[in-house]
Order: sequence, then C-alpha cells, then structure tokens
Amino acid sequence: MNEQSTDLREAVRRRYAAAAVQVTEGAAACCGPEPVEVDADFGSSLYAADERDALPVEAVAASLGCGNPTAVAELRAGERVLDLGSGGGIDVLLSARRVGPTGKAYGLDMTDEMLELAVANAAKAGATNVEFLKGTIEAIPLPADTVDVVISNCVINLSTDKAAVFAETFRVLRPGGRIGVSDIVSDDTLSVEQRAERGDYVGCIAGALSFAEYRAGLEAAGFTGVEITPTHPVADGMHSALIRAVKPAGTGNGTGRLP
Repeated sequence: MNEQSTDLREAVRRRYAAAAVQVTEGAAACCGPEPVEVDADFGSSLYAADERDALPVEAVAASLGCGNPTAVAELRAGERVLDLGSGGGIDVLLSARRVGPTGKAYGLDMTDEMLELAVANAAKAGATNVEFLKGTIEAIPLPADTVDVVISNCVINLSTDKAAVFAETFRVLRPGGRIGVSDIVSDDTLSVEQRAERGDYVGCIAGALSFAEYRAGLEAAGFTGVEITPTHPVADGMHSALIRAVKPAGTGNGTGRLP
C-alpha cells in the first residue's frame, strides 16, 4: 500500500472512530445518543421505522450508510451473511433477525471503536447469532467458500484497492452465493477529478467508481448477473445505488467450513 493509500485509510479510520465515540458518549448522557450528523442522503432515515424501532438506539444513531442493503439481499433462514464495514452493527443485527437462529451474521470492521460499539449493540439486542471481526475489506479474515451473502453499506467506495475487495468478496462466497450492496456510483461521464470536485474521499464521493467501472470490477473478479440500480442522487452525477451479483456455481476452491 502506497503512502497516499495509507493516509486515506487512516483518514477513514479516524472519521468512523470519532463517530463511534460520539454515539458512545451520547449514550452515557441523560438523553441518549443523537444520530451522527449526516444529510438526508445518508444515515438511519433510509431504514423503515419498524426496522429502526426494533434495534438499540445506539446502532441506529451510528448508521452512516447510503442505503439499506438488507432490504434487497433477500436473506433467508439459515444463511451466513457477511457485512463489509459493519460500523455500529445496524445491518448485521437486521441480517441476524432475517437469517434466524440457524443462520449467522458476521460484521467486519477495521475500527476498534466501532467494533466495541457493535458488540455492545448486539448484547443489547440479545443477538446470539452474530460475530464481529477486526480486519480490512481488502483481506477478509474468513475461509474461502463459506458465506452465502455479502452485504455492505456505502463502504466499498472508501477502499483504495477495490479490485482486492471484489476478489476477496468472491473468494469468501460459496458457489452460487451473492452480493447485495449499497454504494455510491458516479455517472460514466464524470472523470476522477470531477468526482473529487463533488465531495471528499471520507465523505464517500471522491473514491466512487462509475457504473461501468463497478460492473467491470465485479466481472473481472468472476461475478455474473451484475445489476446496478440507482436509488437516489447524492451529488451532481453521483448516485446511491444497489448492486447485485452472483458467484457462479462450480467456482469454489476452499474448505467451506466455519465454526
């Protein structure tokens, strides 16, 4: 990883660590945590009220995503789900409810403060079928061919090595597994410089791929059936989008075992 990439990753880590601390300190106050300040295109307002009401307020307050990937991942009972960049755990906890006691939801995050908040939120929710892992989305600490579904909420755009993220996602999915991701995507007509003019990297704008780049990256990793559906604009020529894709059957090469 070059110096610029290292600096960007550290900037992302600091931003999300600060968000976790803000929520944790708010939870210790008399009136409870206030949501981390984001505009209407990001955050907990993108979830249905009944989903928010069923979770600890700290999980909802820490939501910084650009969509609701659990609403489109079509999760089924007994499945194993991995959330890339799980933050305060909102999507992990929603996934755990959907897959039920015979399934499991993993959350992966590189930020200690967010992991501590997520573990506390899982305990408050009484979720026993969840596990939070420390690591980066470019080097997922799970065996190959062991996860049914990978979700992510406005995190892949923050990676400085998206090819590695797509390759690692493909690796850990079982044959026939799928992704259901919310992310920021740019119009194909916007250059990298034009994207940077619309927002900074840690704000999920400057590092976004175009529609064509996102599709090409997933297909290069081996995914098929790629669908990229914009849901709402977040800046001029920049969109929150739902991304779906499938790992073809017969492409596994791992043990397929998890505890």
